[in-house]
Formats: sequence, structure tokens, C-alpha cells
Amino acid sequence: MNVPVASHNIDDIGERHIYPKHASVQPIAAGSGIGRIAPMLDPAAERQTMLAWENFVTGNALAVMPVSKLVLSSWQRSARAGVQPASRLAPLAVRGDGLEQLRHRSDDLMWAAKGLFVNSAHLLERSGSIMMLTDQDGVVLEVAGDMGTRESAQDIHLVEGGHWHESVVGTNGIGTALAMRRPVQVHAAEHFCEGIKSWTCAAAPVFFPGTEQILGVVDISGPPSTYQGSNLVLAVAAARQIEAVLAERASREHIYLLEACLKLGARGDAVAMIVLDRNAKLIHFSGSLPGFHLHLGGGLPGLEPGRTVEEWARRLPDGLRPDWLHPVSVDGRNIGALLAVPKTLRGLAVVTHQYPRLADRPESNSEIDPLRNGFGNLVGNSPALRTAINRAEQLSGRRVSVLIHGETGVGKELFARAIHGDEARSGPFITFNCGATTKELIGSELFGHVRGAYTGATNEGRAGRFELAHGGTLCLDEIGDLPLELQPVLLRALEEGVVCRLGEAKPRRVDVRLLAMTNRDLLKEVETGRFRRDLYHRIGVTNIRVPPLRERASDVELLAQYFNHRLAERHGLAARKFGPDVMAILRAYSWPGNVREMRNVVESLLLTSNEEFVQREELPEELLAAADTSTGASAAIAATSLEEAERLAIVCAVRSMHGNLTQAARALGVSRSTLYRKVERYHLESLAQFGDNLDQADNSRH
Repeated sequence: MNVPVASHNIDDIGERHIYPKHASVQPIAAGSGIGRIAPMLDPAAERQTMLAWENFVTGNALAVMPVSKLVLSSWQRSARAGVQPASRLAPLAVRGDGLEQLRHRSDDLMWAAKGLFVNSAHLLERSGSIMMLTDQDGVVLEVAGDMGTRESAQDIHLVEGGHWHESVVGTNGIGTALAMRRPVQVHAAEHFCEGIKSWTCAAAPVFFPGTEQILGVVDISGPPSTYQGSNLVLAVAAARQIEAVLAERASREHIYLLEACLKLGARGDAVAMIVLDRNAKLIHFSGSLPGFHLHLGGGLPGLEPGRTVEEWARRLPDGLRPDWLHPVSVDGRNIGALLAVPKTLRGLAVVTHQYPRLADRPESNSEIDPLRNGFGNLVGNSPALRTAINRAEQLSGRRVSVLIHGETGVGKELFARAIHGDEARSGPFITFNCGATTKELIGSELFGHVRGAYTGATNEGRAGRFELAHGGTLCLDEIGDLPLELQPVLLRALEEGVVCRLGEAKPRRVDVRLLAMTNRDLLKEVETGRFRRDLYHRIGVTNIRVPPLRERASDVELLAQYFNHRLAERHGLAARKFGPDVMAILRAYSWPGNVREMRNVVESLLLTSNEEFVQREELPEELLAAADTSTGASAAIAATSLEEAERLAIVCAVRSMHGNLTQAARALGVSRSTLYRKVERYHLESLAQFGDNLDQADNSRH
């Protein structure tokens, strides 16, 4: 099984890092460094950056700061975290045995980086630079490189055990890369703390393969004379090399886990089988587990990444028993586990605190959760969504193949379940993700197998998804990932209505309606030869495009409130309130992750605070960054009415004046009393309360 490395391309580094705008590139002398180019820094520009920092930390920030937005936003985060600008060095988080324990907790990261650091020690020996590896909190685990620079680094605790998180020591390569979750380069005066302004650093986060979980950071640091753009490329390349090593091991471990799944599944006494890797990520599942939303790459409540397999048994969600969990070990080390839910569970109520209505949900012989059926689960009234729903409703009663396409996270499976309808009327609903398992196992999953058909096959043989879906619907997700050699077999099954299990020639007749889903442009796949044209026309007799959330602006508020109340009920929490300023940011964001991203944002807001109102500062960094780039004028243009434009203008003015209503009124050209009336009219009291405090302080000084 190929496990993708986290997608952070070197090609777009230019938009992701903090570069000194005043660097010009010149050749360097032979033997003076590891690269071929070095920057000649403009001293005047350096002085400008230093002056901007002095103005910022003294509260005399310039209207236009001569630094990048990324540097300024990092300075602002540092100030909010209470970092002292006069600090001379980073704190030491651990020493001695504590450092060894910390390294042990990051054992996978240290193992994957071992070869890289052995080679880097020689490569950077006389370069003037050092390379460091940190954990996910910014604590340095390993240092290699120039000995002179390593000695100098001790003065600022840029050593093993040093804590370089941005919230601890302000703007720096390691901490800012963690805060922004992307590669950055910070030079000299751009650092927040005075004591580290004589350093330059380039850093790139290391992600767990195939996920957005940060394991640590690779950083290259040195005196300002070692600054060069290629340092960032080197840091990114080193991080990607570590990810590649981890991905290769994960791929091997996934194969072991799937083989163990086949052996355990041979007993045939499980109603559901779930395979979790060492990072608690779901890599394969089969059968039915009502009440749990299972998807590849996801997990189970209570089993968070970072916890050992040994801890999982006592952290399973209510309703799942520890004796159903089967750890899988290779060379004496647990690499994941199988969760096998026995058939004896059928007919019994399963109670869980996370899903209080689970006991009321009837189990079925298919993988469908009845409460997820129906067009009522498609939330929204935007024209784009209504067009897609109307088309789906027309097709719901017709047994014709439908291709459902759209970006990741738009809700394609909800459309498929709605089209299928009620299981009692429409037959079983069987799903299969074509990208969920290895190429070798896809054929067995779809068409079944007989005893001894291949190594690992069950002793009794097993029906495939086609046979299980007989009389109902087979829903194939990620149809574009179906291997080319299996595509003619699928085409024949659809055309002739017959399948043959692996290992036998006996045809078995099936009556199956196909719903196929993809986030790819299958026509382009056809043109490049990765997808058969005849199969494309067979599965796409009719098609439905599910619109992305950015085309459904009028649905954003409706969806936010829907997830707010639904998830609050699920977690047993009180629903929170979204003020106008927060809702304006939600509406302005482009939502690249679509409805799934919005759901995750709302769930995070529910779980991380008990406050009644959601505050602007609680929103994810990417939403705030998108909001900061839009001006009051552009927001007013996008407004749907004059009143909305006026409300947004007030929000922007008050926010730009940091809540000071007197200054905001002056900027808007209205009296302070008029602004207060408008604040009450548009229910912006949270802004007004903040402004009152500042205004009172402002008046007391006069």
C-alpha cells in the first residue's frame, strides 16, 4: 500500500516563508559555504527592519511596516503570548534524563532522521551552519554541523533541550514554522527577541505521512553571514526525506496489518472489522458499525494520534469492548491493531456517550446508517445546491448508474445515500472505497473469492461487494483510483450483470445499481490513459456535480448553525453563539476543505471553550489570515445590502482601531453616539464592551 507523503510542495515555498525583502544574490567564494550563492544584505533595509521592530515593541507601530505580513503577524502572536522582546535566550525545557525521555517519546522521528543527521554532520562541518531536529513542541532533540557555530549557539540555548516554540521565544524559524505549519525563513532583525537577532534560520515542519499531524521541525541556523535562500530548500528537502522514510515504513506496516486482517477475518465471526495503524488512523474497514462515522484516514473517538497502541484498550469509546481489540506486533513492537466486532452483537443495543441515540438505531444487513438517508440531510438553500438536489431527486427512483463528482469534502456520499433512499424499499446499500486498500485486495473485495484463491484467502471463501449489493446499490468511492487492469472486469460486471469470485469460473448473476463518486476530472484521466473511456461512459450515464462551499455563500451561516447544534448534542455540550463579526469571517473564507472543513472548525470551537460566544481569536489562523487580507471596501462591495455594507464597515473600523470606539467613529466620520447606536442596532455589543474599556482608559489619560 502506498502511503502519500504530506503534500507540501517545494515549488510553492515562495508563498510560504519569511524572506528578507532586501536580500540580493551574489556569487560566493569557493569553500566559503555549502551553497553556490549568498545574499548581500542592504544595511539600510536591515536598519529599517530594526526600526520597525523597535516601533512595534514600544507601541509606536508605523502605519505601513517595512516587513512582510508574515513577520508582522508573527510579531503580533509573540506579543499576545507575552514574550519579552528584551529576552536574550530561549529556556531549557529538559536536561539529562529528561532529554532522553523526550527523545524516546519522539522515537519514530529520531529513527527516521538518523541517517540524515549522520550525513549532515559531515556536510555542514565547515559551513558555518548547524542543522537541528525538534519535537512537535519546538524542543531541540538533535544538533549537527559546524562546531564553532554549535559553541556560539549555547549562548542562546540553541542546543539539545532548548525550547523554541514561538509562544516561548517569539518569532524564529522553528517556532514560526510550527505556528504557521509551513516552511519559513527568519533573518536577523526579523526575530522578535533582541538576543537572537544575530542569527538567521530556515525551518520546515515534518508531517506524519498522509496526515496533517506535525511530528517536529528541521531547522538550519547560523550567523547572518550564512544566510542564503537555498538553506530553506535544504530544510524542506531534509523534512521531506524524513517523511519519505516514515512513509516507506508505514507502507510495509500497512501490508502486515492487512495480512493480519485477512487471517483474523477468516474466522467469519465478525460483523465489522476495523484496521488502525500505529497512528490510530483507519486504513481499512468492512462491515457495519452504526453510530460511528468511519472514513479512511479518520479514527475512533478517544484514540488520538500520539498515544501508544497499549493505551487504546482503555480509551475505546463506550459500546466497544477491549477484548475486541487485537494488537498486531512485528519484531516485538506494536504497529497497530484490529478491532473485530463479533456477530453476537446483532440485535443488542449498543450505548455510547458520544452518540446518545445509538441504542435507538436499528442494525441492518448493509453498511447504511438509516438516519443518514434522505434528502433532508442535504443542508442548504443556495441555487447551486438546489440545482444538484433537484437533479438527484429526479434520478432517485430510477435504477441507472450515476456519477457523482465534486471536490473533497463537499458531501458526495450524502448525495449517494439520498439517491439510494430507504433500504427497506431500495435494497441494501453497500459502499467500497477504491483507494482504501491494496491493488491485490481490491478484486477480492469487489468480486469475492473462494477457498485458497490466494495467499491469505479465507478458508470458507467470501462474497464480494457486488454480491452483497444484489437487489440494491453499490456505491464506489474514489472510482478514479481503480487500477487499470481491474477496470474491464468492472465494466463486464456492469454490462452483463454477472461476477466470478476469484479462484473460480462459475458466474454469479447480480442485479446492482452503481453510484460512483470521484473528486477527479475523469475525462482528463481518460485522455491520459489512466481510465478507460468505455467504463467512463458506462458509469456516467447520468452525472451530478456537487458544488463546492465557495459557490454556496448563502449556505455558510445555515451550515454553521446546523453543525453547531448537531455536534453540541452529540458531545453533550451547550451550543455556542456566533457573533456578527465571527460570522462575517466564516462567510468571507473560501473553505478549500468545503463542508467537511466547516464541520471540523465548528466541532473544534465547541470542544475547546465553554464560553457562550465564539471570539474572533478562537478561529483558525487560515480564516483570520483570509479576513485580514480583505479591506473594508472590498467587504462592503461583497455585501448583499446597504445595511450589510454599513455593518461590515463598522466591524472593520472598530477592529482596525483595536476596539477603540472613539477612534473608530473618527475614522468613519460619525459621532461617537451615532456609532454606539449603530453598534446596538447591528448587535455588535461584544465589540462595544471591548471598546468601552479602551475608551475609558483613553479618557483617563486626558
